[in-house]
Amino acid sequence: MFAVTVTIEVASGRMPDFLPALMANARASLGEPACLRFDVLTDPSRSDEVFLYEIYDDAAGFDAHRQTQHYKVFDAAVTPMIVAKHVKTWDRVEG
Repeated sequence: MFAVTVTIEVASGRMPDFLPALMANARASLGEPACLRFDVLTDPSRSDEVFLYEIYDDAAGFDAHRQTQHYKVFDAAVTPMIVAKHVKTWDRVEG
């Protein structure tokens, strides 16, 4: 199992454009063979911030996700709306 966490700071006033694009990407991602989970989370006290929690079979599945057409379209559309983006990856500890 391979987890990905992403914290995105969206430019002020851009969330109404950003969030629908993100949700479409999340739905499409769940159709990928290696994507097991794709959660989109927000907190009303941080209205310009989004947190993503994604689970893939493995790192190769995440790499394949970033090569999909839907991801590339999403990324191109929302990049101008993003102030900061922090991606962290996590491998499951067996034992």
